[in-house]
Amino acid sequence: MTRPDALTFREEVRPGDAARVGEIVSSTGFFHDHEVAVAVELVEERLRDGMGSGYLFLFAERDGLAVGYSCYGEIACTRGSYDLYWIVVHQDCRGQGIGGRLLRATEERIAAAGGRAVWVETSGRPQYRPTREFYLRSGYAQEAVMRDFYDAGDDKVLYVKRLR
Repeated sequence: MTRPDALTFREEVRPGDAARVGEIVSSTGFFHDHEVAVAVELVEERLRDGMGSGYLFLFAERDGLAVGYSCYGEIACTRGSYDLYWIVVHQDCRGQGIGGRLLRATEERIAAAGGRAVWVETSGRPQYRPTREFYLRSGYAQEAVMRDFYDAGDDKVLYVKRLR
């Protein structure tokens, strides 16, 4: 069995990553099919447009297989504010600290690029409670709640972490 700390990070986006991202996102059972499609589309856009897409990726790999990833990018018309669009760990690998390590590695890259704040949004539905607690444990502060944003009874919860 591979040790949980035997994790490597990769920024390069490869053609096979689109399908793997779809598998990772689908495995959680949290996301609707149209949301999985958006996650895959962002990888495809990055492959097509390169850095011009504005989407940056970090893949957490174990034994050469992506087990989690983040997608992030600088927010247009800001100085140093970044959106964390996605951070997902495959269901089979959850609870092993991979998400926290991936988040810290993503924040380090954002800070190195001159980022001053990371913004993240998530759902207010009950199933997302562990996600919201994850952000709070990781040093994020709840900044806003937008009632019924995604759907009736499905709030958008916005978090921020100031890096400097």
